[in-house]
Amino acid sequence: MTSIAFIAGVFPLVISHGAGAEMRHAMGVAVFSGMIGVTVFGLFLTPVFYVVLMKLGMKKTVPKPAPTSAPSHGSTGSALPGSSTAIITILAALGFALSTNSIEAGTLTIGPDYKRPTNAVPSEFRDAAAWKEAKPADAQPKGSWWEVFGDPALNALVERATTNNQTLRAAVARYDQARAAARSSRSEWLPSLNFNPEATRERFSSNQDPDFNINSATTLRAPLDLSYEIDLWGRVRRSFQSARAKAQASAADFHNALLSVQAEVAQNYFTLRAVDRQRDVVRESIKLRREARDVLQARVDAGTTPELDRARADTEVASAEADMVRLERQRNSLEIALAILTGTAAPQFTIAELTDAPKTLPAVPSALPSELLERRPDVAAAERQLAAANARIGVAKAGFFPVLRLTGSAGYASAELDSLFDWDSRIWSIGPSLSLPIFAGGRSKANLARARSAFDEATARYRQQVLVAFGEVQENLTALKLLADEAAAVARMHDAAHRTYDYARLRYEGGIVSYLEVIESQRTLLIAELDLARLHGQRQTTTVQLIKALGGGWHEQALGGSQTRATAQPSRD
Repeated sequence: MTSIAFIAGVFPLVISHGAGAEMRHAMGVAVFSGMIGVTVFGLFLTPVFYVVLMKLGMKKTVPKPAPTSAPSHGSTGSALPGSSTAIITILAALGFALSTNSIEAGTLTIGPDYKRPTNAVPSEFRDAAAWKEAKPADAQPKGSWWEVFGDPALNALVERATTNNQTLRAAVARYDQARAAARSSRSEWLPSLNFNPEATRERFSSNQDPDFNINSATTLRAPLDLSYEIDLWGRVRRSFQSARAKAQASAADFHNALLSVQAEVAQNYFTLRAVDRQRDVVRESIKLRREARDVLQARVDAGTTPELDRARADTEVASAEADMVRLERQRNSLEIALAILTGTAAPQFTIAELTDAPKTLPAVPSALPSELLERRPDVAAAERQLAAANARIGVAKAGFFPVLRLTGSAGYASAELDSLFDWDSRIWSIGPSLSLPIFAGGRSKANLARARSAFDEATARYRQQVLVAFGEVQENLTALKLLADEAAAVARMHDAAHRTYDYARLRYEGGIVSYLEVIESQRTLLIAELDLARLHGQRQTTTVQLIKALGGGWHEQALGGSQTRATAQPSRD
């Protein structure tokens, strides 16, 4: 109030008229402008000095450990002796002290602190008991979950894909980029110090006013320039929080890509083995149908069987051969998919046919531990993206507040190289600068609205991903149960079809029925055998999908086991 009263008191001098007005006007402008500047700077710098002094005082009262991320500082050498070195040292020490206090979360950090949103979590899953709410823990080791199927060929393929898959290598590169961006953002906590030597030769005009009576001059400079933004409002801190959360989301994306590639390899492999078993069934069917056709041909030649029966036998043989071609095409497509997943050129990749591959179906435990859903990397990635969006709100809010920078420079300047580093050639400058946003055409307000909208979007994406996670687990649990029931029914159908075929063949040989009944029973038997082979492969692939939905293997031994790593697999920071 005193300052405002003094300013109002000298204002008449600024607008004075009459005798002696020029002297009063000059004095009034000087005093009025000076008081305005001092008052404005005082309004902004007084809270700054208060906060800095309070932080330093609290640091002395309650000692805190130094942050692990702060680099160590050694001796700067003796290139700039005397007062120049002292000034740079003082500036660097002050900047480092302020940066340390910023890292330790000052009281003026703008923006909301992050809180993970709550979700409506089911108390249990259908077809599974004792399920409880979980929190993301996607970085825990998953173990070699594919080994529970007991198939060495599958183990080799998954290991090969984990090492050579190009999608995984791209995910590793994206993670490295995110980590580098986080380190770049963290560097803003510390002052920047640059050595900027300069040599200039300049000619002056003899016609300029004032005339310095010299035509040209040489200037040699060797200064150290320091600049530091004092993070009063937490803009730098929020920026680093956002970058760090993005890096963690990128790590979760890598784990999700790793799990997806491993699961896709397993699913394609089990589908291929199911096709091998179906091909074996069709191959045996072709053999039996050809033998039956030869018998019918002999009967047709002997005149005991009509030509129609032989035509029907030819039709069944051709139908089975067409089925074999379709299975060959399907197997070729699966081989090519596995070649791409394992990082191998398709012409150089083959998998030998194996009809007696292990048919292990690991049993799902009756009580699924909550830690399994915690490890879903896609949920963790969505949650980390949400945290990054929350931090960006603080960055946008900081745009409404002034920016205080501390700048300084110290070094030497001379016209001659021989005297550049003389004591009399030393120069230095120091001073804060304040940038106060007054009018930006609504840019800061629009940035804040955009940041809040981005946070709302990230919240919806996170909650949607949680719903997807629960939906996938429930879908695969139910699918496994229904597939087991279907397999049992198909097994009963197969037994009945086999007996029907035997009876039909005996009745035909006894002349009781036509060959059409034998064909129909043989078709039913073939369908049942193919369904059995298909269902077993489908149950294996559904088990893999459940493992993926749970974020990894479910056995306790696997949770503490070794994890297969890619060539450059990232770890969570």
